[in-house]
Amino acid sequence: MKDPMGTAIADFLKNGKAGRLRVFSPDFEEDEIPVETLFRSFDEMPNVEQDALKMAKGRILDVGAGAGCHSLALQDMGKDVVAIDISELSVEAMKEQGVEKAECRDFFTMEGKYDTVLMLMNGIGIAGTIAKLPRFFEQIDNILSEDGQLLLDSSDICYIFEEEDGIIYLPEDEQYYGELVYQMQYKNIKGDEFEWLYIDADTLTEEAAKHGFDTEIITEGEHYDYLARITRHNLGS
Repeated sequence: MKDPMGTAIADFLKNGKAGRLRVFSPDFEEDEIPVETLFRSFDEMPNVEQDALKMAKGRILDVGAGAGCHSLALQDMGKDVVAIDISELSVEAMKEQGVEKAECRDFFTMEGKYDTVLMLMNGIGIAGTIAKLPRFFEQIDNILSEDGQLLLDSSDICYIFEEEDGIIYLPEDEQYYGELVYQMQYKNIKGDEFEWLYIDADTLTEEAAKHGFDTEIITEGEHYDYLARITRHNLGS
């Protein structure tokens, strides 16, 4: 498996530094992920992440845990967390740092019940597209305990369509503007292209309701980002 992010995480853990983790998209200019941010402490996390970790309770599933910074913070709080990622190198790095329950697993194949499903750093992006959200919510329904909660953050990326006149002109095509295609590269390792979803809070609320879930916006960040708490309908907050 070509694993640019996992390789970058392993390099940073071993050497205290890493090269550029480059991100490509046909819709935007090349970007990069500062690898050191994947190892941030609780105090270095944005408010949306800190609030999510404080709210996490019961048996917690940390989805797409990466280098494990959120799981480590939860452990420090004395909370019970299972960290999963599809990257074997990332899981090895988590274990090396002391994440007690780290597994190389795909979210969509997970079984068992969890009181909190945690999806930070735009974790709902794994849904890929709006059209694939039914499968996403079906799996949430499968693994969420009866009175459980899904905590996720995402961003409304409408701001990237803002013109010089200050008005946002969204694309007129049928595709939702938050549906992107990405590809990552670290050194000479180039991963496969993958779909990734950024979803605005109103659309998330509408889509969740279609599948029997209520959405509560907990925190709004400084860059069109937000933290949402999703629970089964009528359970409330």
